[in-house]
Amino acid sequence: MIRPAEKELRAVLARFAQARIEHDVLPTGHTSRVLEDTTYTLCVMTGARTPEQALRTADSLLAQYAERTSASREDETLAA
Repeated sequence: MIRPAEKELRAVLARFAQARIEHDVLPTGHTSRVLEDTTYTLCVMTGARTPEQALRTADSLLAQYAERTSASREDETLAA
């Protein structure tokens, strides 16, 4: 799997969350299609087959991004 950029992953997660909320509050054909589209995008982006797997993978990737950012800041502090 090619790792998605953090910014794009966060954007897709935000769209997925919004689509899920809108569909849960007032399900329509439109909200269903938007949820399906964002779910598909999230699954493709994370290399997962189900939304649950995609969310777990996204969480793991975000944790890795956070660790990398933390390590970079630590290195900058030590270099200063």
